[in-house]
Amino acid sequence: MAAAAPYVAPPERDIRLDLFRGLALWFIFVDHVPENIVSWLTVRNYGFSDATEIFVYISGYTAVIAYSRMLAREGWPRTASRIYRRVWQLYVAHILLFVAFIAQIAWVSIARDTPALIEEMELLGLGQNPYQAILEAALLKFRPVNLDVLPLYIVLLAAFPFVLPAVVRWPLAVIGVSVALYAATCHYNWNLAAYPDGKVWYFNPMAWQVVFHVGAAAAVLGPRLAWFDRWRWPLAILAVLYLLFSALIALSWHYNSLSRLIPEWISRQIYPIDKTNIDILRFVHFLAVAWLVRLAVPADAAFLKWRALEPVRRCGEHSLQVFCLGTFLALTAQVVVANYENSIVSQVVVSIVGIAIMCVIAYSAAWFGAPPARKAAA
Repeated sequence: MAAAAPYVAPPERDIRLDLFRGLALWFIFVDHVPENIVSWLTVRNYGFSDATEIFVYISGYTAVIAYSRMLAREGWPRTASRIYRRVWQLYVAHILLFVAFIAQIAWVSIARDTPALIEEMELLGLGQNPYQAILEAALLKFRPVNLDVLPLYIVLLAAFPFVLPAVVRWPLAVIGVSVALYAATCHYNWNLAAYPDGKVWYFNPMAWQVVFHVGAAAAVLGPRLAWFDRWRWPLAILAVLYLLFSALIALSWHYNSLSRLIPEWISRQIYPIDKTNIDILRFVHFLAVAWLVRLAVPADAAFLKWRALEPVRRCGEHSLQVFCLGTFLALTAQVVVANYENSIVSQVVVSIVGIAIMCVIAYSAAWFGAPPARKAAA
């Protein structure tokens, strides 16, 4: 295959990425609070995919934008070193979050005399063999509940230096290889081992890489995606119909009156809808959502710069800090809600307060990272 001219990201920032990544971080926080009525405002209850697909897809998209210019300007060794510096930052953040999360769970369990919380958060291995558990945690194989996204991102980004030179030249070939690996993973049930023995990664990197790499390829393809616009309305109609079908299925999980409408032969065909290996129904659902968003939200849409949406964009700009904080706050919110017997008021209050704290951290990170002249002007 002849080498095409390598892609170089344009200098202007696509604020859609910040907006939707920030929104995904809000959704992840809200969804991590069990039985939270506010989660009905997220995408999770209305289809097969959820905020995880949004986060991973945008991570792949932004990785190409962040490093393609450096690859063209400074070469592969320098670019790879910068990517691995970012991987190290993610790893350190995960370890610190792991320690803080464990301490939080232990404190709550002791203070409230609720040892069942340790089992609920899948931390029994830490008490049974602490030295082995610490080693496995350092190897990313031992994680409590809700700490699975960062290890997935670490593995995907660690492999990205070897994908980047190919994706900036042959994005379609990268999609083909990625889909082939995804299909083989699902067929042969490949996964990475986790701890304790017998467990596997909740987000299988060999399957979820397809979302990451499709996002990376989409960033390169960019204007060439307009080729599909000749079928934009037929594709949009198909996407809407699929979203309606998936919404009916997802809502049937909560309402018996709807579950009785689902024929048994459909249930036999679609279940189980696996999240670990990102079931094809989830993947197609996300692609349908992404296609409709592409049509509805162009890069120059005026509302993207509305002041009311600035907190969401700020959270998307500083995703690592906001994600770590949101994961920590989700357990705090769970404890507070349980203290008030899962009342609706407590669920709404902790959701609003948690998002507000995440926004404060995002604005603080933006201020500390701003050039001195901007700080002086502020």
